Amino acid sequence: MANDGPVEHGYPHLETVRAAVTALYKRLSYDTIQTFATSVLPADVAFCDTDDLYLGAQRVAHELVRHYRLPDARLVVSFREMRHAANVELAAGPEYFVELNDRFRTHRRDIGAALAHEVMHVYLHRLDLSFTGVRDNEILTDTATTYLGAGWLLLDAYREDGASSQKLGYLTPEEFGYVLAKRALLFGEDPSVWFTSPQAYTAYVKGMTLARRDGQEPPLTAAAWAGRRRYARDRRHAPAGPPQPGVRYRFSPDEDGRLRVSFPCPTCHQRIRVPVRGRVRARCALCGSVLECDT
Repeated sequence: MANDGPVEHGYPHLETVRAAVTALYKRLSYDTIQTFATSVLPADVAFCDTDDLYLGAQRVAHELVRHYRLPDARLVVSFREMRHAANVELAAGPEYFVELNDRFRTHRRDIGAALAHEVMHVYLHRLDLSFTGVRDNEILTDTATTYLGAGWLLLDAYREDGASSQKLGYLTPEEFGYVLAKRALLFGEDPSVWFTSPQAYTAYVKGMTLARRDGQEPPLTAAAWAGRRRYARDRRHAPAGPPQPGVRYRFSPDEDGRLRVSFPCPTCHQRIRVPVRGRVRARCALCGSVLECDT
């Protein structure tokens, strides 16, 4: 939790974020991800200053348990002084103990954001899905929280001005915006109407720009002229030499010596390999996306 300190910006964890989206599709399947088409709504996690602190926190936790479809999980929420925003004790269940930073006693509107991340830890624990190392595992948790419909709360908790700042989670605001935009493109959802933080909206717009660019890279037919020109030049020299920097496609020969190109699916980031022979329609085996290519 960044609390009145510097907030990191940009996309330093982008490759781990993309790997996390791929891991979700592999572990859950496209059909299961489709069951999360509706995000957590603001009214479901609203927290008024007049609400009882503990009963309100339990109510919000219960709503997030319901959203993640963990009906047999029970969360016990408490507050204490701590460095991080929150912590959850991952045991066998069905009861899990969540501690929230004392800061949330007076910043109650962000309790839903903190709990969204911690309940996702429980969800991933039950899936037995994790990345190696604390940092990468926390990035996986932030990504899963956002992609499955509760991460807009984490982005909305980001606020920054000349005097103070607050950010929850391990992703940068722009990375939260990117994952949220990928979700919005998948489900046709507009989460920006729920933001109360203007900085969150700005980060979401930047993330959407990058998310749309994923679907506009060669060999996809939606690629811009400059990208198509570079692709044609690289194809003429393929497969000699190492992969070119700054591009995500890779050329390689198949067992018969015919040239193929591989590139990441713009939806789930699983790599797809197709023959180099002009117009090709490719279907991602992981998420089912049908892609128009000009190889």
